[in-house]
Amino acid sequence: MNSSISTIPLINLSLAFIPAIAVIAIMFRWGLDFKSSLYAMGRMLLQLFLVGYCLSYIFEARSSWIVVMVLAVMVSFSSWIALRTVKPKRRILLKKAFLAIITGGGITLFLVTRVVLRLDPWYLPRYMVPLAGMIFANSMNGISLAAERLEAELGQNKPYTKARNIAFGASIIPIINSLFAVGLVSIPGMMSGQILSGISPFIAARYQIMVMCMIFGSVGMSSACFLKWAQAEFTSL
Repeated sequence: MNSSISTIPLINLSLAFIPAIAVIAIMFRWGLDFKSSLYAMGRMLLQLFLVGYCLSYIFEARSSWIVVMVLAVMVSFSSWIALRTVKPKRRILLKKAFLAIITGGGITLFLVTRVVLRLDPWYLPRYMVPLAGMIFANSMNGISLAAERLEAELGQNKPYTKARNIAFGASIIPIINSLFAVGLVSIPGMMSGQILSGISPFIAARYQIMVMCMIFGSVGMSSACFLKWAQAEFTSL
């Protein structure tokens, strides 16, 4: 068996869209908002092709300033997208979401890259950018779930402390489910990718343990910081 990962021809890649098209067809038949899913699929396609070209340039440039700018863009977009579930409050909560992701995600990223992996140079793009993407994206999802649940609980006139605790629990449900399922129900993306590229499953498992810990930590810290710092904005509205 060839241990090197093969390039997927575009015509073969197009076949991967069949299940997605089936779901969109179901949404259309059932009268659901299929246009948003169609738009999301289109954006995904465009964004991934663009990021492929961008990452090739970033990896070759090996510039700390470029990496810092990429991280700043990641945090900015993730902060804005995280508040999609509370659009009326989006602008006033943006600063708090940004600071929460910087705090929870930044601390985790620093620990992983400087202490666990000991990258040299510290900004090594091939590691820094993908790891930052995983950390900030999951922090974004945690804050999004927390914000939506907090608003719902406060809408039922619950005290802020109780609503906050419920919202925090909701924000970490996906990652806790992942911790339970990893290795039994699923082989996560990073581990699967490494195995497909020919790396030993034992080495891949170590990296995946690191990834699961960093995601759990970044989601929990970012969500907790957001819920703590956004109290005034939620209780005054």
